[in-house]
Amino acid sequence: MQTLNHTDKEVIEAIILKANICFVGVVDQNNKPYVLPMNYGYKDNVIYLHSAPEGRLIDIVNNNPNICITFSIDNDLVFQHPEVACSYRMTSKSVVAMGQVQWIEDMDEKREALDILMKTYSEKQFNYSDPAVRNVKMWKIPIDEVTCKEFGAPHDEYRLKRNLDELKNVPGK
Repeated sequence: MQTLNHTDKEVIEAIILKANICFVGVVDQNNKPYVLPMNYGYKDNVIYLHSAPEGRLIDIVNNNPNICITFSIDNDLVFQHPEVACSYRMTSKSVVAMGQVQWIEDMDEKREALDILMKTYSEKQFNYSDPAVRNVKMWKIPIDEVTCKEFGAPHDEYRLKRNLDELKNVPGK
């Protein structure tokens, strides 16, 4: 098994769209990392997040808008020999995206971002009341840098591109 680096935008987007959650990493003013799992939306190289309007995470981002967002899918334990501990490893596909948070304040833009986020989890159409939209903090993160790796890929006859249709098939989404 090997680790593959992927640069194909179609592969990267398929992994992002297949994930159920993302992990958001920030660094506070004392240089301490802070990572939280969050729901997300994705469209056109932009990640959308939502949160409460106040709190530790908001304070950190207001001080330092740089952010790291990680997606991981197809996490499975595999081994080459069941009796050899060192032959065990996890297979997975992951994307690490970096960018700077932009707050969305416009009510129509917030609704559009909420639609993008909700599309990740449901095909339903939603209406959002003005008080609900005013009370949510909407995040927009254009991706500045991205890496994509596949851990534990088989050596023989392997190409992720060949399996792209399977990767894009997301049950329940």
